[in-house]
Amino acid sequence: MIYDSEIDKETWAFIEKTKSFYSDELLSYSIEQQRLEYNQMCRAFDTHRQYELIIKTEEWDTIPVRIYEPQNSMGTLIYFHGGGFVVGDLDSHHDVCASLAEKSQLRVVSVAYSLAPEHKHPAQFNDAYHAVKIASNTYPEPLIVAGDSAGGNLAACVCHSLRSTDINLSGQVLIYPSLGTNMDSKSFIIHSNAPLLSTKDMLYYKKIRCENDVPEDDATFAPLNDEDFSNLPPTIVFTAACDPLVDDGEKYCEKITNSGGLAKWINEAGLVHGYLRARSEVARASNSFERIAFAAASLAQKKWPY
Repeated sequence: MIYDSEIDKETWAFIEKTKSFYSDELLSYSIEQQRLEYNQMCRAFDTHRQYELIIKTEEWDTIPVRIYEPQNSMGTLIYFHGGGFVVGDLDSHHDVCASLAEKSQLRVVSVAYSLAPEHKHPAQFNDAYHAVKIASNTYPEPLIVAGDSAGGNLAACVCHSLRSTDINLSGQVLIYPSLGTNMDSKSFIIHSNAPLLSTKDMLYYKKIRCENDVPEDDATFAPLNDEDFSNLPPTIVFTAACDPLVDDGEKYCEKITNSGGLAKWINEAGLVHGYLRARSEVARASNSFERIAFAAASLAQKKWPY
């Protein structure tokens, strides 16, 4: 697909800046080099602002977390970072989580779950699930979960699994999430070579999580493949219109609403995968980030904003 009419100059500048730090050939590099380049790229977009938050790093059992505390927080948001389950950590998403805490006035707990390929599925899910259980025992309700890309997958997986427990989530906010395993859908074909994320990239990330075959029927791996979408918390999914993952977000919301739940799919025109990092440089990304923070705050207050 040709994106010249879809993507504006600000977003193209963001894409080129990202590529200057993050090579198109990155997936052929060692895991250590992938992580180094990813974190260098994330630092290049850090605003280096001083936030009016109490920020502290802890370990919950063996899971590193960073907590962003506004002066009068209205609830708690557990955040899972993106990075294909391979890259990303507390530092790569520090500025994103601080900004989200400030704008939403929610306590944000950023979770550094175990990464592949050293830790295979279900290690990432187990860490995410355990972190939410600890948060539920540490902070009063309301509690919501959120994440971008791979982190959106983990947030959704946790929501599906918590239905059999007494932990009450007030909502989930998923940002360009990877939710299924089917790469034959329309958006994976149309946007197979989209800027910053291709279908080939997604195939790499899907396989690197697994010890053997991809577990197609495992809802802790691919929540979109679950057979039951009832009793999920109110769900808001943001997708980038120029991204192979568009269909995942749309189909996920459709399955929830068809099962009687509340779900809203918001497809952000002209944006690409990873646009959270562009929020200080691209007007469209900034506007979407405002909507994301508003959605999170609304769900924490148990208000449906749509």
